[in-house]
Amino acid sequence: MPLAAILGCAGPELTAAERDFFKSVDPLGFIVFARNLIDPEQARRLTAELRASVERSDAPILIDQEGGRVARLKAPHWRHPPAADKFGVIAAMDRARAAQAVRINHELMAAEMLDLGINVDCAPMVDVRAPGAHDVIGDRAFGSDPYLVADLGRAAAEGLMAGGVMAIVKHIPGHGRSTIDSHHDLPRVDADFDTLAETDFVPFRALNDIPWAMTAHIIYGAIDDKLPATLSPTVIAEVIRGEIGFPGLLLSDDLSMKALKGGLDELAQQSLEAGCDVVLHCNGDMAEMERVVRGSKPLSAVGQARYEQGQRRLNREPDVDRAEMLDELSALMA
Repeated sequence: MPLAAILGCAGPELTAAERDFFKSVDPLGFIVFARNLIDPEQARRLTAELRASVERSDAPILIDQEGGRVARLKAPHWRHPPAADKFGVIAAMDRARAAQAVRINHELMAAEMLDLGINVDCAPMVDVRAPGAHDVIGDRAFGSDPYLVADLGRAAAEGLMAGGVMAIVKHIPGHGRSTIDSHHDLPRVDADFDTLAETDFVPFRALNDIPWAMTAHIIYGAIDDKLPATLSPTVIAEVIRGEIGFPGLLLSDDLSMKALKGGLDELAQQSLEAGCDVVLHCNGDMAEMERVVRGSKPLSAVGQARYEQGQRRLNREPDVDRAEMLDELSALMA
């Protein structure tokens, strides 16, 4: 079994040290960022190098490509997709039109990613925006109505998978109430369980059949007063697997984010023991990746089954006329 980890690389091409490291530890897959992507030809070369390092031609290669301010594919070589809340504004006037626009946009995104060898998107984000919350979510959210977020999140996930790219719903069980940025510190949410179940959990429950989900680095005081979801057996078992009913592949958010305290080896081990199937480390720092690997283990048989089941959900022969779909999207967004 491959290692239950998704890892990054430092630059636009693999160093010899990175190539040897990935070959020796055999991570399940990789994640790429703007620092890794210069132009289409170079991006295709890098994704091929990454897969060659683990000798798996279908190894997952992830990207954060939501649209708006979270878009790793940059101009002038790539289209800049709209932020999620642009679709929420349209939905206030015409919900069906907004959902159609979301689906087309994400199917186009899938075509753009697959062209580069990227086959997993860390989207859709289905956190419900709450009044007074930190702007780390902000316009990345489809809105503050959990049922609207669920509908547009469904359209986004189905668009990606129809285009041959795996969707990841995030940040389960909900990041929309956070008053601080989990990239820099550990948020705490003290809403009672019933309030969370009636709002934050709703989109995740509605999308619990999407094959992958990503955890939130947040303490939910009503569920586990000590540990963030990523590290909490209680949150994962009772809420993510229980109340929400998510049966698929559970990926941690980035272990190098400042919300989590402790050694990366300990965090990787704790996350996997808590119930995550796979851990994520993004920044490509070799010393940090070595520590993550020390705390990780091979993908479990259950994790492997979840991964394979998800792969069967993807459209293997997407047929996208990008020009036609761009025209249709423009008309829907007008």
